[in-house]
Amino acid sequence: MSRIDDNPEPAPPDATPAQIASAAGPVPPAPVERRRTRRDPSAPRPERRLIGIPVSAGIAIGPVFGAAEAPAVVVRHKIQAADTQAETNRFETAVAQSRKQLMKLKARLGNLPEDSQAEIAPLLDAYLHMIGPSRLIRGVRKRISDMLVSAETAVQDETDAITSVIMAMPAEGDPAGRRRRAEEVREVGRRLVRNLTHTPFRSFTGLPAGAVLACELLRPADAALLDPTKLAGCVTDEGGSDGHTAIMLRALGVPAVLGVAGLGQAVRPGDMVVVDGVAGSVVVNPTVETLAAARKSLTAFTRVQTKLASLRRLPAETTDNEAIDLQANLEIPVELPLIAKSGAMGIGLLRSEFLFMNRETLPNEDEQTEAYRSTIEAMGGHTVTIRVLDWGGEKDIEALQSEGIVPEVTDDNPALGLRGIRLLLRETDLFETQLAAILRASIAGPTRVLLPMVTNLAEVRQARDIYERVARRLRRKGERLPEKLPPLGIMIETPGAALSADALALEADFFAIGTNDLTMYTLAVDRGETDVAALYDPLHPAVLRLVQFATEAALRMRMPVSVCGEMAGNPRMIPLLMGLGLRSFSMNAAAVPRVKQAVRAVAIDDCVRLARKVMEQSDPARIHELVLGTPHS
Repeated sequence: MSRIDDNPEPAPPDATPAQIASAAGPVPPAPVERRRTRRDPSAPRPERRLIGIPVSAGIAIGPVFGAAEAPAVVVRHKIQAADTQAETNRFETAVAQSRKQLMKLKARLGNLPEDSQAEIAPLLDAYLHMIGPSRLIRGVRKRISDMLVSAETAVQDETDAITSVIMAMPAEGDPAGRRRRAEEVREVGRRLVRNLTHTPFRSFTGLPAGAVLACELLRPADAALLDPTKLAGCVTDEGGSDGHTAIMLRALGVPAVLGVAGLGQAVRPGDMVVVDGVAGSVVVNPTVETLAAARKSLTAFTRVQTKLASLRRLPAETTDNEAIDLQANLEIPVELPLIAKSGAMGIGLLRSEFLFMNRETLPNEDEQTEAYRSTIEAMGGHTVTIRVLDWGGEKDIEALQSEGIVPEVTDDNPALGLRGIRLLLRETDLFETQLAAILRASIAGPTRVLLPMVTNLAEVRQARDIYERVARRLRRKGERLPEKLPPLGIMIETPGAALSADALALEADFFAIGTNDLTMYTLAVDRGETDVAALYDPLHPAVLRLVQFATEAALRMRMPVSVCGEMAGNPRMIPLLMGLGLRSFSMNAAAVPRVKQAVRAVAIDDCVRLARKVMEQSDPARIHELVLGTPHS
């Protein structure tokens, strides 16, 4: 896609297609047809509808602004041994230049809304970390000196090697997080290559107000260069719903559709487009009727968003005044502003793995303490539940490998191997360091500690012994801790834990039911495997009975119990879960407003009747009809 050289004024919102085309500037002549006759350049082009991945809700109507990026051309070649120092020096210059560019981008964040700044700054910090003494930089230097290749070749090969290791991990666990980590490595490698080859970066100079940005791929760092008050929407050829770019666009509040196949061939700069960030559609050269319908959709969407926003300060309670606790899951710090905007009353699942990834050494106690304390303080008195390190074979944590804690080659079946609490109980130094950091940070506000992958009573008892021993040691050293230690709870994410929940409830302080892994282990289905993904069904009778059994075990002990898997974020499943006795849910921050809307629309008695009817069923298709209104395919 070529860039626009002039800056046309956007057409008024009620303009006709002809007026829009005029306002957008001259339209390039149409391509030659088979009969070698040219179309009339003034003739309107036909409407065309494209489908992509909706990543940021909203409706955008405006002319296309194309921001092309010239590819960095790398000629792979060897070097002479005598040239290794010069090539290494050239690489170090590119590293320094990349660091300077990233610092400039951080300085530009002041132009963005405060919430957006908080989203993007931690990611830029991650990039800065990776161009420090990281595995990537160390590997490039080694390739230059040992393999006698150019700096560009070394960067490309090392980037490919690291991302291949990350993406080759088994698909269970957190595939979205794995893709994001690979994306971070690629982005740093891309920046280094562009600086080595002196290839200019994408420019957004001349972006007119009310335009829709269209490009092959928008990178997270580009967000620092955008003005969300001018940008109507964004569409790209590439990208997905769970990458950093999607998170950034949601933080900016820009309607966006990514991964639109054929976008580059379908649009030209100045074309009018309608972007539907809910349905995932992009209409190029819309007709007058399509434009009118889009404006109605925009009005309706704005009305719904206003209503959902108004729920932020309203209580999450049913029509018969039963209070429901809605919290958010936190995977990386950049999600904190989204949690604040969602109206979530705390963090029900803080995945601490982000502290251990993309680094050569394990975070020490002080580093972890500061990270946990800042999150606890950010929640302003609402409870933060911190899950201790849940390493599994699918999570690439270089520091654990480099320090010999886990093998570089994972188990053939890591879902059934050394992971979660099993690893922590074997590596007690690692476990004690994290517990000490959480305890020290817990003085900043209400905190809970969550143990992953528990399957038996002995694991809980052993973990509690270590927990209390760490607390005694800290108090002897004079550390200030809460008078009463934070509650120590367990994840219910295996059939073994669910079926022994009545015994586990005697040792744990609370339960968090992880429906994602519970479904996987119960049905022996990896939803990342295409051939069996259709069998992954959290509404399967076996999964529901395990959820019911664990919930009832907790309620008998008058012990807190919550759901923190994807079921918790589905508004249509919430009435069933409430009918089973659950009153606490933790979910993706974006799901909180709609779940609250669902909670405020039902009475507990109706939920109980629904649950009874569902639990009488043995046919998954019938359960889907009762809960979702549609049969399971």
